[in-house]
Amino acid sequence: MKFCEGMVGQNLGVFFLMDVCLYLLKVEWYNAVLQPSFHLRYSEDTLAFIVLSTPSMFDRAFKPFVDKQLLKKINDPVDQCVSYHLSLVKESLPDQRVDIIYDYEILPNRKPKFLAQTAAHVAGAAYYYQRKDVRCDPWGEKKIYGVCIHPRYGGWFAIRGLLIFPDVQVPFLEQVAPVDCVASEEKRIELLEKFNFHWRDWSYRDIIEVKERYSEEQKAYFAAPPAERFKWLELQGVVQRSRLPVCKQCPCTVRSMAAPAVPSPIAPASPLLQGLTFLCYVPLPSEEPTNVWSRARKKLIRPVCSISV
Repeated sequence: MKFCEGMVGQNLGVFFLMDVCLYLLKVEWYNAVLQPSFHLRYSEDTLAFIVLSTPSMFDRAFKPFVDKQLLKKINDPVDQCVSYHLSLVKESLPDQRVDIIYDYEILPNRKPKFLAQTAAHVAGAAYYYQRKDVRCDPWGEKKIYGVCIHPRYGGWFAIRGLLIFPDVQVPFLEQVAPVDCVASEEKRIELLEKFNFHWRDWSYRDIIEVKERYSEEQKAYFAAPPAERFKWLELQGVVQRSRLPVCKQCPCTVRSMAAPAVPSPIAPASPLLQGLTFLCYVPLPSEEPTNVWSRARKKLIRPVCSISV
């Protein structure tokens, strides 16, 4: 345990700047509740940390990250910010093997690399409320998705990734149960109803009394479809328009692009971007929750045109 505390302690600067919460996790706890196809391929006693972002991360980490024009690839800007800061953590531990799995990463078979909400639950970070937690099921044949609720932030947080230390074994680590902060049957039904059928109005996030929630600016950003968030940043003056390629086949500024990922600043004149073709996307209507990024990418956007820069 001293090693765990020391490892986190020497990186408190990065975590403080990001305004994230870290929770200890042993691979055994995660694998024990899932089918083998979802198991993490590490020994049972391997140490990991689940990374949660708090409402303050938007102002303390994301906006400074964008303001410094550190955006290097055209994918989700918040994902880039998280990736940048967690990479700093990895670089600060040169003597340790550190594997990072992000919440949006998927396998070739389209399954997520890890189930973020399950990981948060078994780590004691947030309680994962699911249909099975309701005794009198009122939904019949409807598909009902589960959702994590944090005892301090309610639903005003996000699970960003998993830090895994393959060479660190912690057989002594004791599991801590998550706080069951939505204890009544009525409240659980209300939570799952709001999350599945009224998730756009944010109300499920306030199912309990919270200490902190997203600012109006942050809500406006996350309310924008993923394909339009670059445009939102541009309209707010955070990202300069000249830094985004312009589509030659339609009047839009490119808001989201498909692979390949280019490890260089996005600038139309960049020689590393010459000749590459990307896809421009617009959102499709959908009533399904978009808590899983892979699902959002798969169902909420469609290609409209391509550009070459």
